[in-house]
Amino acid sequence: MKTIRVGKLNLGGTGAPLFVIAGPCVIENEMMTLRTAETLAGICAELGLPFIFKASFDKANRTAGASFRGPGLKRGLATLAKVKRTLGLPVLTDVHEAAQCRPVAEVCDVLQIPAFLCRQTDLILAAARTKRCVNIKKGQFLAPIDAQYAVAKVEAAGNHNIMLTERGTTFGYGNLVVDMRSLAIMRELGYPVVFDATHSVQMPGAGGFTGGDRRMAAVLARAAVAAGCDGVFLEAHPNPDKAKSDAANQIPLSQVRDLLAKLRDIHAVAAA
Repeated sequence: MKTIRVGKLNLGGTGAPLFVIAGPCVIENEMMTLRTAETLAGICAELGLPFIFKASFDKANRTAGASFRGPGLKRGLATLAKVKRTLGLPVLTDVHEAAQCRPVAEVCDVLQIPAFLCRQTDLILAAARTKRCVNIKKGQFLAPIDAQYAVAKVEAAGNHNIMLTERGTTFGYGNLVVDMRSLAIMRELGYPVVFDATHSVQMPGAGGFTGGDRRMAAVLARAAVAAGCDGVFLEAHPNPDKAKSDAANQIPLSQVRDLLAKLRDIHAVAAA
């Protein structure tokens, strides 16, 4: 297992602690984003868990065209830069077009390839060429072994700072399932593997918006850590029912500490 570098963090490798990628689905406003980042950073510092803050400047794949998408590239990056500058945190955001990669890399430590775009060669190459860490979300339609081709694209650009993220597989219409075998299969590719607990409980296409069942996020996260993932990805919000995106799936900020404490302990046992 390779050790990768994200900001000042070394992630993955034998004996490494579980790492956490967490934050709200989308940047709703600067104050909420900063307060959420500060709270999550405090929790992870207390528990001894390496932490990367995440939030999206644009949700380009909303179900309905009128849904809130975020502040856009310029204002969103300004907010993420403030999180990084004020709190000293590495930050992650997703990119949807090749042209976004260079400006995003000027601020962010991790460029995330959304699941629906994990086969978009030009996007992956543009992200890889920034030399920032690239987090590839495995598409809901993709077999875990086929993640190797996305990895090879990043490597071909001379970048070996790679993470792979599992976020569920399409099961019929309106539901996702998680095959825990995918975590082991993708880890065989040699890079740290992350489990996305909140997007894995989505129920797509629930009448013009994406539904879900956030109660199951903790259940799946515990199973994934026991199965040997290297990191967890959680979307957390001070008041998920009021969230402007993914309201059904985000974990209440007040519940994050207890969940991460349990995941830390499970990881310690699983890695022993």
